[in-house]
Amino acid sequence: MTTTTPQAARGETWRALYLHFRPHRWTVALGAVFALIGAASGLAQPLAAKALVERLGGDQSIAGVLLVLTALVVVGTAIDALGGYILERTAESVVLAARRSLVGRLLRLRLVEVEKTQPGDLMSRVTSDTTLLRAVTTQSVVSAATGGLAFVATIVMMGFMDPVLLGVTLGVIVLIGGAVGLVMPRIARATQRSQEAVGEMSTVLERVFGAFRTVKASGAEERETAIVEEAAREAWRHGVKSAKWQSVAGSSIGLAVQVSFLAVLGIGGARVASGAISVASLIAFLLFLFYLIDPVSKLVEAATQFQVGSAAIARILEAERLETEDLGSGPGSGKASTGSEVVRDSGPATVTFEDVEFRYRDDLPPVHHGVSFEVPGAGMTAFVGPSGAGKTTVFGLLERFYEVTGGRVLIDGKDVRDWRLPELRAAIGYVEQDAPVLSGTLRENLVFAAPHVTEEDIRDVLVRARLDGVVERLPDGLETVVGHRGSKLSGGERQRVAIARALLRKPRLLLLDEATSQLDAVNELALRDVVAEAARETTVLVVAHRLSTVTLADRIVVMDAGRVRAVGTHQELVAADPLYGELAATQFLAAGAGVETGAEAP
Repeated sequence: MTTTTPQAARGETWRALYLHFRPHRWTVALGAVFALIGAASGLAQPLAAKALVERLGGDQSIAGVLLVLTALVVVGTAIDALGGYILERTAESVVLAARRSLVGRLLRLRLVEVEKTQPGDLMSRVTSDTTLLRAVTTQSVVSAATGGLAFVATIVMMGFMDPVLLGVTLGVIVLIGGAVGLVMPRIARATQRSQEAVGEMSTVLERVFGAFRTVKASGAEERETAIVEEAAREAWRHGVKSAKWQSVAGSSIGLAVQVSFLAVLGIGGARVASGAISVASLIAFLLFLFYLIDPVSKLVEAATQFQVGSAAIARILEAERLETEDLGSGPGSGKASTGSEVVRDSGPATVTFEDVEFRYRDDLPPVHHGVSFEVPGAGMTAFVGPSGAGKTTVFGLLERFYEVTGGRVLIDGKDVRDWRLPELRAAIGYVEQDAPVLSGTLRENLVFAAPHVTEEDIRDVLVRARLDGVVERLPDGLETVVGHRGSKLSGGERQRVAIARALLRKPRLLLLDEATSQLDAVNELALRDVVAEAARETTVLVVAHRLSTVTLADRIVVMDAGRVRAVGTHQELVAADPLYGELAATQFLAAGAGVETGAEAP
């Protein structure tokens, strides 16, 4: 395992910073120009003050000098304000671009990456971490540039005034500046740990709100509150530590100026007394010294912001290094984008597994051991077997949520790895085991996988999925907001919404993972007919635990411990496979008895 040296990490941070900065470099340059003009007007003020003191000593008119001094103050302030607005606006644009890029990447992550990363931590990288880019990509860069130029210009002017007093000033600044440099890495470490704690807090909150009813039913509010509070305290501790070192860095500026002022005042007074310099020159030098506060402050601020921002950039880079799906993979990647429509209209899909081996990670045991079966176009194929047999994994491999570690998965005789992902998934309708419903309206959930369907298509699928009565009862019909994760719908209603969503996609291959497990007998019987109807024009694969569903299948694949034990019809398998016979006599019959009795009732 390779390790990243501090020098390499700093280089990577600078490259990432430049990539965020580059699209806005000309706007930032304009803001920097305004900042420099403001700095120049400030730099001219001590010279005007020197001229004013000299005219007071010579009984000359001071009206013109006062007018120039006032103009310098007013114009400098206005230009500074304009430059500040340009930079703040650009900073918001940097944050927006970073968020758009990061969200687009995170939504393309491979499923294995999402499963090993806490969602709350990923969300904090999009929200709080990108916010820290605001300062480092604009203000820090401009502060470093303008502060550095203003610092050099001020030092040059002070050198012309009196090289001796300049030497005294620089000696104090270098001494205190060295101490400031020592605390900068501490600011970066504290900030990064604080951001990590914020991510942990987001993770805990996401977990709590994702199982809110369970938390309440378990009486776990206080325990979960304590966990969130501990994460918040951790963020607070590191935030306070960062604030402490930032305060040390900031207060050092005032200390440097005060010590320099006392030193210059003492030595400068002696030089005035000896006639080496005039009183006006000493006053101007002292004004330059006070003016030096601003550029030095900007340099320290730039260094501090860079330390804070580098911690955020490091976390963003970690997210950007996560592996994403290649949407353009496959030999058809250079072809026209009409492939999904062609695939959808070319009839039911065939499915073949050839000696498929699969494990989720190298450190985990295999899930599939040489799984092989064939499914012809159209009809229904049921997958049955004990929990952990690898049934749901079959669907994950078909959707290419995961990649096989051995063997091949083929659709229409073509390895799924040779398909472009958009075309592959356009041909598949998938109803997950927990039938997720997204926050939003019922209509938005129905058309989520097929946003361009007609109203007639929606009305038809509502009837087929037995949702028409549900829509009539809802206060706003299809425009009713269903709540977080469909909390305003029952479990059976969520399953019907998920099935309707898949049917609206008009897929060539329909994957149903225990899609009717939460339905009552009447609705389960109705949706059985819907699935049977769909199987006449679509290839349907279903993971089922109900005998009523399994007996409808044209073929049944029995799986156990990651292997295919047998393939056949219900009658064939009851007679030939002991495991299937046991499942049919226990699990299936227990689950399906109500439906069968209902079907036979007069």
